[in-house]
Amino acid sequence: LLIISNCLIGQDTIVVDFESFGLASDSFLNGEDGSQGFQEEEVSFPNIYDDSFGSWSGWAISSLTDSTTPGFGNQYSAIPGEGVEGSGTYATTFVSGSTQIKFESGQTNAKGFYITNSTYAYLSMLEGDSFAKKFGGESGDDPDFFLLTIKKYVDGQLSSDSIDYYLADYRFQDNSMDYIVNDWAWVDLGSFSECDSLSFSLSSSDVGA
Repeated sequence: LLIISNCLIGQDTIVVDFESFGLASDSFLNGEDGSQGFQEEEVSFPNIYDDSFGSWSGWAISSLTDSTTPGFGNQYSAIPGEGVEGSGTYATTFVSGSTQIKFESGQTNAKGFYITNSTYAYLSMLEGDSFAKKFGGESGDDPDFFLLTIKKYVDGQLSSDSIDYYLADYRFQDNSMDYIVNDWAWVDLGSFSECDSLSFSLSSSDVGA
């Protein structure tokens, strides 16, 4: 899981800040209502909700503030405990293969967005749990990582261009440089120029059983 807030798009800058959903504090929208996604400022965030299992993938909208409770039950919270610059609402994504953002007005110059880890992902990497290892291992020397890869679509075709951003990186020779992102960080999409949608995928050193 990863969290996005304040996505900037267009030549005349438009800020998608997710505040238009009018969420009460400490609540979330996960597609249970059958909406199949969310839209703000002509930017669409698709969602898939499975009634059989009560599970979801794609995007959810959240105003949760729990930055201390570990585990999957706290999957909608951002580790900073709030949106960027103290905002109340942000978007979180559960990536199954890949997740998309679509620009409904056609090709758009996406300038960038702020990103952080979910509380669930952050504490899982920091401490380990029943599903994942503690990053760095007991010695701190394991070269673990959690990587976001962003790609763009132009005229519906996936481009070879990509931007990588490490949400956690323990590959340094000097362990004091190891980190897990726990605050809002700006991801610059300037090298992409115009596109009609973005694709997000996640990879990690911690895979398999």
